[in-house]
Amino acid sequence: MLNVGSKPILGHIIDKLLEEKINKATFVIGYLGEKIVEYVGKHYSELKADYIEQKEMLGLGHAIFLTTPTFDDEEIFIILGDTVFDVKLDDVFKNKTTSLGVKEVDDPGRFGVAVCEKGRIIKLVEKPKDPISKLALVGLYYVNNSKLLHQCLEELIQSNIRTRNEFQLTDAFQLMIDKGETITTFPVEGWYDCGKPETLLSTNKFLLTKSGTNRIPEGVVINDPVYISEKATVKNSVIGPFTTIASNCVVSNSIIVNSIISPGALVDKAMLESSIIGSDAVIKGNYKKLNTGDSSEIEYY
Repeated sequence: MLNVGSKPILGHIIDKLLEEKINKATFVIGYLGEKIVEYVGKHYSELKADYIEQKEMLGLGHAIFLTTPTFDDEEIFIILGDTVFDVKLDDVFKNKTTSLGVKEVDDPGRFGVAVCEKGRIIKLVEKPKDPISKLALVGLYYVNNSKLLHQCLEELIQSNIRTRNEFQLTDAFQLMIDKGETITTFPVEGWYDCGKPETLLSTNKFLLTKSGTNRIPEGVVINDPVYISEKATVKNSVIGPFTTIASNCVVSNSIIVNSIISPGALVDKAMLESSIIGSDAVIKGNYKKLNTGDSSEIEYY
């Protein structure tokens, strides 16, 4: 639900699904999941949405296992909620072969990685300590055989097979491979990770570059590109470049560069750069770089 560009990460994902004529989705929710239910219901009434609560954080494999009652008979598409992506999905779906989105990265230890041979995945490893591959799984998984995925997830959980004390989706895919399923990869060059503060800001920068500045409040200096919600109040400030100011924010007497100001935040007499300010936070004073959680209050004079 963090804002990047003009909307939450989730909004960018749903927009892409609707663009690809996908109008049914299951959301795995947990703490503050009601915010996701409210957001989807308010902004995407055309989407047939189911919600599954994961009460214990037992891993991605466990999360997907909980959704199996909502699986279609054959094919499903799994997306991680912290990833903005730009890839032509129709080219992936039409091959009718289970295929995982990948991108070569410099820090494979943060991801599941794929080892390939002759165009097929032969091995999957979750967050490897040794860099056996730089081909990272980017959180997009097309599964043509959902029944087999269900069986493999069930096997993991019934046998209590865990990696890093969690039930991993990559382990389920490895079981599918071991049982003879052909799994390929598809390249995802347009992949924008939102899993760390620096990558979230980088994704925000990219999306703003695509969309440009939407409005210029009176008495405010704008350095393109920025996004300022129509429901935000900004006065006597310098904003941008690469800054998102979400709905119901109040920003005054401040300079904000390359930052994300989340809904309901108040920023006054502050200088922020490369910062992420949480929802309903109150920031008063002179800072250079600051990341805060929701409802924080920080004053400095």
